[in-house]
Amino acid sequence: MRIVKDPEIRKNEILDAAEELFTLKGFDGTSTNDILERVGIARGTLYYHFKSKEDIMDALIERINARVLSAAKEAASDKSVPVPERLLRTVAALKISEQNTTVMEHIHRPQNALMHQKIQKTMLKSIPPILTEIIRDGIKEGLLNTPFPYECMEMVFTYLNTIFDSDMLEMSDLERSAKIKAFIFNAERLFGAREGSFANVVAMFGE
Repeated sequence: MRIVKDPEIRKNEILDAAEELFTLKGFDGTSTNDILERVGIARGTLYYHFKSKEDIMDALIERINARVLSAAKEAASDKSVPVPERLLRTVAALKISEQNTTVMEHIHRPQNALMHQKIQKTMLKSIPPILTEIIRDGIKEGLLNTPFPYECMEMVFTYLNTIFDSDMLEMSDLERSAKIKAFIFNAERLFGAREGSFANVVAMFGE
């Protein structure tokens, strides 16, 4: 007897299976037959939800984005945590690469430049408002001082997302270290913070 499930439940089952298989076998190493066997569905059911394996990856990326943004919002809303630590926790929650390295490899392929651009655009629109609320709390507490909290955060996030994006700019360890120090130096002045206030930001870069 054929089991009929809610379309959204079935769709997520397909995505769960695809995420697991992409992680184990890689995107190119996974076939639609692999996904069909893992979920236990007919090909027609798969194509009802997704047109192709690439379409599945697109949906998987959107789901991971939503998961990351939800985690960031949760970290940013915890006002029991001091502002500097809350900022670090929120930024740490935004690391998509820690969610799925296979997805990141797929995104950074040259042929997926438009997909990468779409994700960057979504992040630039969604993330600065989340982080800006933390900056505003820092201003209220007298830790920061800027009349342009959103614009400053937009500048900082754009720089982080461009210069430290793994495929945007090749850097030696020495160059990377210098850019991190320069970033911290200028971010403190941009937000009107006391010198040394953002020292722990180095943890964001695994330094």
